[in-house]
Amino acid sequence: MALAENSGGGRRGSPFLRHWVIPAGKTAVSIAVTMLGLLFVTFVIGRVMPIDPVLSIVGESASPATVQAAREQLGLDQPLVVQFWYYLRDVLHGDFGTSLLTAHPVSEDIKRVFPATLELATLGTIIGVVVGVPLGVVAAVRQGSWIDQIARVVALVGYSMPIFWLGLMGLLIFYGILGWVGGPGRLDIFYEDIVPQRTGMILIDSAWAGDWSVFRNAFSHIILPASLLGYYSLAYISRMTRSFMLEQLSAEYITTARVKGLPERTVIWRHALGNIRVQLITVIALSYAQLLEGSVLTEIIFSWPGIGQYITNALLSADMNAVLGGTVVVGLIFILLNIFSDLLYKFFDPRAK
Repeated sequence: MALAENSGGGRRGSPFLRHWVIPAGKTAVSIAVTMLGLLFVTFVIGRVMPIDPVLSIVGESASPATVQAAREQLGLDQPLVVQFWYYLRDVLHGDFGTSLLTAHPVSEDIKRVFPATLELATLGTIIGVVVGVPLGVVAAVRQGSWIDQIARVVALVGYSMPIFWLGLMGLLIFYGILGWVGGPGRLDIFYEDIVPQRTGMILIDSAWAGDWSVFRNAFSHIILPASLLGYYSLAYISRMTRSFMLEQLSAEYITTARVKGLPERTVIWRHALGNIRVQLITVIALSYAQLLEGSVLTEIIFSWPGIGQYITNALLSADMNAVLGGTVVVGLIFILLNIFSDLLYKFFDPRAK
């Protein structure tokens, strides 16, 4: 009996095990199972698509013997279970195969193109947060006013308008007619390869090198596509912020704070907004993940050499190694961002610890 009590007390007396080791183990298992499912889905998609990777390599005019030899060399003559095992083994070693389009390893291609997407999505998310959160707060505080109506229309248009149409109109007006921004691409030809690449993100690399002419040129190119993505992001963030704030403003603690004579600014921006920061973290993380994986049309319209354009070009060229590799990377990023938002959730909300 005493031994049982001691063992129970030992379990209750190990907060490190209970709060850190066990949750970390559950998270690791969840990541592993999710990634295994993602790899399986991408593998199946690559096999059921009506595209023969062997013909993409040897050409449709190759002899049957050549096609069979290439199929055996690639291991495509093996059962699907064996093929999936080989695919899983290679991916776990960071090997996504060789791209037929670039003749480079897919992992190297992704390292080259992903910083462009990361830079674009990050700036778009910053714009969405800086504009969307205050807009949602003001709309909730002034519920029913003209400000609230404008905020709701802005959010509705952001959800309804096709982003490719907004991109084309933006290029026509701000680049073609007004000349306020740079055109498609990340840089003008004159500024390419001037700044050494440290991170692959031109704004950071040019600022790091102190070359402000390259920074200004890169900013003129990125501001329009980032603003479009930011508009899409702020439409979602402002709507959710307004909804969260309306719920908080009707709570009893807000009435109590006002009765005590606290300034309205303190009640709104410190108490009400501070109480929804946990929900906002999740909303912002999901919005960021959507921009990272959903900026394909924006990258195509603006000739932005990111992972979205890379996957699209690979798909049009029947380059399945590149398509599957890019899909796995995007899925992994989405999973990691969700886990990161959960960790922030637990950090900011003591009830979740």
